[in-house]
Amino acid sequence: MTYQSTVPGISDSQGATRQFISFTIGDEEYGVQITAIREIKGWTATTALPDTPIYMRGVMDLRGAIIPIIDLRARFGGGLTAISSRHVIIVVAVEGREVGILVDAVADIITVADSAIQAIPELDHSHHAELLAGIVAVEGRMVALLDLTCLFDAHSAAA
Repeated sequence: MTYQSTVPGISDSQGATRQFISFTIGDEEYGVQITAIREIKGWTATTALPDTPIYMRGVMDLRGAIIPIIDLRARFGGGLTAISSRHVIIVVAVEGREVGILVDAVADIITVADSAIQAIPELDHSHHAELLAGIVAVEGRMVALLDLTCLFDAHSAAA
């Protein structure tokens, strides 16, 4: 179940705001800009493709369109997700392409001011930081915001 949440202290007078759907992978929370989301659906079996990266779970037929499914836990180096009926696929679109991302659960709809989004701290050993657009504190928790353009580019380069 999702619900509307507003970051305390943010009003229209402070500038532009954006909405994100947040979701969990283990104990971590991530967000995707709501305008990029095409559909949220329960886990559906995929068809594996040969010679693809470990995080590429396969493809699924979504009303006649073949959609690749990325296991985001595996993409971030956390190993393959042990699939259960509670897992969710978030179908997102960017630059004319659609892809499904496998996550544990949808958590929230959050509204944040652009000024509240902070840069990801630079870490020499983190090669996954380029997949993140920023980080925001929401009601005492940290939500890492995905950069879908980089996620697609990284996927395309590795596939």
